[in-house]
Amino acid sequence: MSSGSSDRAADESSESSDAAPRPRRRWRRVLAWALGSIGVLLLLAVGGLVVWSQVGVMQAEAGPLAEVQSDPGIRFTDTSTAVILEPSDGPGEVGLVYIPGAKVEAAAYAATMADVVAEDGVTVVITKPWLNLAFFDLRPLSSFTDLVPGIDEWIVGGHSLGGVRACQLAGDADALALFASYCAGDVSDSDLPVISIAGSEDGLSTPEKIAEARPLLPEDALMTEIEGANHAAFGAYGPQAGDNEASITLPEMRSELAGLLAPFVDALPR
Repeated sequence: MSSGSSDRAADESSESSDAAPRPRRRWRRVLAWALGSIGVLLLLAVGGLVVWSQVGVMQAEAGPLAEVQSDPGIRFTDTSTAVILEPSDGPGEVGLVYIPGAKVEAAAYAATMADVVAEDGVTVVITKPWLNLAFFDLRPLSSFTDLVPGIDEWIVGGHSLGGVRACQLAGDADALALFASYCAGDVSDSDLPVISIAGSEDGLSTPEKIAEARPLLPEDALMTEIEGANHAAFGAYGPQAGDNEASITLPEMRSELAGLLAPFVDALPR
C-alpha cells in the first residue's frame, strides 16, 4: 500500500474516531435538558402549591376569638406549633389534639371548643399544619402532646381533612374524635374508643358520606349528629363554599360539643 493510501486511511480512521462520541454527547445534552425541564416544572409546582396554600385561608372571626382569650376559665396560649387551650385551674387528665380542616386557621376552632375546655376540663391543642393542609404535616402526635406535659390520656381528632389525618395518627392515641369528618383508612380492627360528631346540615362531609365510611370504624364507635349544624359550624371562621346554611348558633354549638364529649371523655379507660 502506498504512503498516500496509508495517510488517507489514517485520516479516515481519525475522523471516524472523532465522530463516534458525538451521538453520546448529543444524548447527554438531551438528557440534561429533560432533567432540567423536569426540575423547573417541579419547582413551579411546589411554588404554586405554597402560594395556593397561603391564599384564601379561612381566618378566625375576631369577636368569638376575643371572647375565648378573655375567658377567665381558659388559659389561651398561641405558639408557632399550636394554639393551646387549658382550663385555668390546670391541664387536667385528658387532652385533645385537634387538627384543623384544610386552609382553616387553628385559632378558628377556639370558640367552638371553649366549653369543652372550661366545662369538661379537657386541654385542647389545636395544631398549625404545615402549608395549612393536614396531609402535608408529617409530624408525629408527640410533637403536640409534648407541648402539655403531665396529661395521662390523649384523644386525637380533627375537623374535615384534619379528621382524616387524625385517623392516621390514631394508633399513637388513646381515643379518636371525628368532627364532621371520616376515616380514609380502616381502623375497624382497633380497640380505640371513637366518637364521630356530624352536622345534619353539612354540605361537605355530608351525613351520607359519613354513613358510607362507617364500616371503617370500630363496631362500638359512637355515631352522633348535631341538629342544625353545617360544616363551618364546627369552627368560627364564617361561611364556607359548598356548605349548607346552619340553623344553630355559636353558643348552642359550643354547648352541644361539650355535652357530647363529656360522657365520652368520662368513659375513657384510666
